[in-house]
Amino acid sequence: MGVPLAVIAALAAVAAAWFGVVRRLLNRSRQVARATIVSPAEHSTMSEGGAVRTVQAADLTMDEHQLEAIWSPRDLENLARTYWRFLTRATLGLVRVKYSEEDRQVVLLTRPFALLTFRAPEYQMDAQRGIVRWRIERGVLVSRRGRDQGFLEIDVQRCPTQEPGKARIHVEVEVANFYPALASGIATWFYANTQSRIHVIVTHSFLRSLARLDLAQSRVGRYAAVDEVPDPDPDRPPPSGRGTPRLR
Repeated sequence: MGVPLAVIAALAAVAAAWFGVVRRLLNRSRQVARATIVSPAEHSTMSEGGAVRTVQAADLTMDEHQLEAIWSPRDLENLARTYWRFLTRATLGLVRVKYSEEDRQVVLLTRPFALLTFRAPEYQMDAQRGIVRWRIERGVLVSRRGRDQGFLEIDVQRCPTQEPGKARIHVEVEVANFYPALASGIATWFYANTQSRIHVIVTHSFLRSLARLDLAQSRVGRYAAVDEVPDPDPDRPPPSGRGTPRLR
């Protein structure tokens, strides 16, 4: 007999509260930048076919010299590694990332409990914008039809600011064309109030944590200079110009 939906929903609520406590613990460290969450109120959408897109965003304001010191492909790689480090810390080590040349596996404690498997990251960067993208391959949280369909992406763009001596960047974490296994065959509201809600809590906590400018060291470290990385697609709209998603 399957676990009743009410029990699963209760467990998800407990997990969300747990993440809230962990968020406060992780954000106690000294902040050297200012992080402001700017995600749209309606931040997620699900298509008729079941594909989810969600965008969480923050503006980071810091001293100009601090941004110049980290605006490099190497630190874009470090930002990618910081995301996975935060996920492990936020789950108190229950969720971990396993690295290989071909993929990144997000596992529950260890293999073979792979919640999500991503292909190796792709990077784009120029003087104003940096993008890292992991294409979703498979996993327990991915429906069969969603294999090799969607992606997870961090998009960072420099923005003007009116504060003398300060610099501002806009950071977006986007999941697009993701087909969650949890939403297959059940009501959309249930997905929105369990897996989707937890994702939002964790991502907002990650964005706030960036105010410490404490970037993890990349496990790979492929790039050293901007000219070694492909430029962002000039036809791709900036993060702030993609419109407001909405969960149906």
